[in-house]
Amino acid sequence: MKVEFVVDGLTLAGDLRVPRGVGPRPALVFTGPFTGVRGQVAGLYAARLAERGYVTLAFDHRNWGESEGTPRQDEDPQGKLRDLRGAVSYLRSRSEVAADRIGVVGICLGGGYALKFAAFDPRVRVFAGIAGAYHNPYTTSSGTDYQTVLSDLTDVLERQDRGGIVEYLPAVAEEGEAAMPGDEPYAYYGTERGAAPHWANRVTRAGMRELITMDNMIGADFLSPKPALIVHGLVDRLCPPEGAEEAFKRLDEPKQLVWVDAKRHIDLYDREPYLTQAVDATAGFLDRHL
Repeated sequence: MKVEFVVDGLTLAGDLRVPRGVGPRPALVFTGPFTGVRGQVAGLYAARLAERGYVTLAFDHRNWGESEGTPRQDEDPQGKLRDLRGAVSYLRSRSEVAADRIGVVGICLGGGYALKFAAFDPRVRVFAGIAGAYHNPYTTSSGTDYQTVLSDLTDVLERQDRGGIVEYLPAVAEEGEAAMPGDEPYAYYGTERGAAPHWANRVTRAGMRELITMDNMIGADFLSPKPALIVHGLVDRLCPPEGAEEAFKRLDEPKQLVWVDAKRHIDLYDREPYLTQAVDATAGFLDRHL
């Protein structure tokens, strides 16, 4: 069912899936890839895990999809964390949900948000990250042009602060400039494969500054004693396996790392057998810990 809940005065749109049978049941809130909306990856995983007996909530973060918020298609890390807080509050208000049995599942960029959120919200009992991007400035600043990029993006914000228009660039493009350039992101978002009615092929330039300055990896240092699952592809040039390994190393027990023999990051978005392998691993872990 389509649902709405309000966070910071903004109405967010979501899809609540409730399995048949006697409740209340454990519940999961989902956060997905960069630029994604709930009709794409997050919604697919929410549907598959609802089939395993969990109440699931996939929603559009502020500024994206059918949810309110401006500028449109703007990455707002602190806002996304507050959205997750509001999503948990909403789930806990539902009679179908066991309020003390809520987990958070993040895919791609959502993996990092889910990790940081779960670490600092005592209402969340378990974390699962799939093909996660666990950003932190120590790794994103390792490139030789980091200060130049940071300066250029700060100039964008200054122009907007002085009354200029919000500047955008394409989310994906096979060639040329894009937030996620190259053939692999385009193979999902730029084709019918990832088509969704409320997805737009653009993102604010200022939002790119957030990607290179956010620290979501810190959640790994503070999640304990909550259980943590990391599912990742053996080959992933967009969210390298080294990031998953670093997050796993910084986590305390109980924790589990599951490697999937995928060759592309987007294999874990919707391709078989990788999708089912990720769902099986996640459901098995949640059955034990949630």
